[in-house]
Amino acid sequence: MATIEVRELVRAYGPVRAVDGISFSVGDGEIFALLGPNGAGKTTTVEILEGHRTRDAGDVRVLGFDPATGGSAYRARIGVVLQSAGFEEEFTVHELVRLQTRLFPRGHDPGELITLAGLADKRDTRVKHLSGGQRRRLDLALGLAGAPELLFLDEPTTGFDPAARHHAWQLIAGLRELGTTILLTTHYLEEAQRLADRVAVMRDGRLIAEGPPERLRAGSDLPTVITFGLPPETPADRLPVLSAPPSMTVGRVRVESRDPLADTWRLTGWARDRGLDLPDLTVAPPTLEEVYLALTEGAAR
Repeated sequence: MATIEVRELVRAYGPVRAVDGISFSVGDGEIFALLGPNGAGKTTTVEILEGHRTRDAGDVRVLGFDPATGGSAYRARIGVVLQSAGFEEEFTVHELVRLQTRLFPRGHDPGELITLAGLADKRDTRVKHLSGGQRRRLDLALGLAGAPELLFLDEPTTGFDPAARHHAWQLIAGLRELGTTILLTTHYLEEAQRLADRVAVMRDGRLIAEGPPERLRAGSDLPTVITFGLPPETPADRLPVLSAPPSMTVGRVRVESRDPLADTWRLTGWARDRGLDLPDLTVAPPTLEEVYLALTEGAAR
């Protein structure tokens, strides 16, 4: 069953169609990432789904509601984490989370939320004394205050250091395990690749690709990159014939392979027969970020 159903959605600003007839669905308990460059139409789409912006045409159903008319019954079942939010600076973390949970009919326990967001040691700290990353954690706690069935996450880990980002990823993955449906927008493509069951890429108001990250990567026309250190006194022209000509970069060989299995087999067999090592041999298929850049730059051209 789908938590979100969007059919032929249109939103225009004067002559510009910010959202130009897009259609997609998000299943129950799924993490769905909506990706695209600035101005692609992501924010307008998400604001329509949240019920904060009207549409010009198309059909939208979220949790069985039309967001434009769902009212408080709809808003009680969703959570929203904005890219930036304003806080009352004089509240402590606990006071603000407790206040937010009391606004919902089935609010979370404030203490559990604070711990879940990694702010237990800041429980009695006033908001004005929190760092940027701690404020983002507070954003996340407030978005979960009503135990939402559907959570909208807009750039949830902006300002996080690597350790905090991984903690947030674990939290988001844990919410999926509990059955929460999540619509994620992010410019961290590693984040989308790590978390999302499916991604959709927008450009100029339209969807230009959609599917699981692995399927988009496998279906791209991008090469797999094989790199390794060349053994001393071994010229590159003695390497076996590969599917693409090798290039040298700072003492390392790089091959943009169109047949990585065969090329890796040829290289390792060649090295074994000569008693050579291939230091730091890596075989790297295209990342979601590389696929995304190829899609959006190609659409721009």
